[in-house]
Amino acid sequence: MDRMNEGLPSLRSFVLPGGCRMNAELHVCRTVCRRAERICVTMGALADPEVVRYLNRLSDAFFVWSRWASWRLGIPETLWEPNEAAAARE
Repeated sequence: MDRMNEGLPSLRSFVLPGGCRMNAELHVCRTVCRRAERICVTMGALADPEVVRYLNRLSDAFFVWSRWASWRLGIPETLWEPNEAAAARE
């Protein structure tokens, strides 16, 4: 995961899911993984801290893999531009 991330452009904004099916599906995997992580954190002492760390790292991996897949396929990432969204409402 770290080697894949090294070749990617630096982020200056949040990345929006999409661009291609693989990117979108990896973002869905990331979302499900984050949900599982939140459930484990909510469980508190019942949850193994190693499981929480694993889920956190796995969701990071899904994020990097989604970015890497888009980069390898030559599909530009869609960055969240909050000022553009606000300007459109005015």
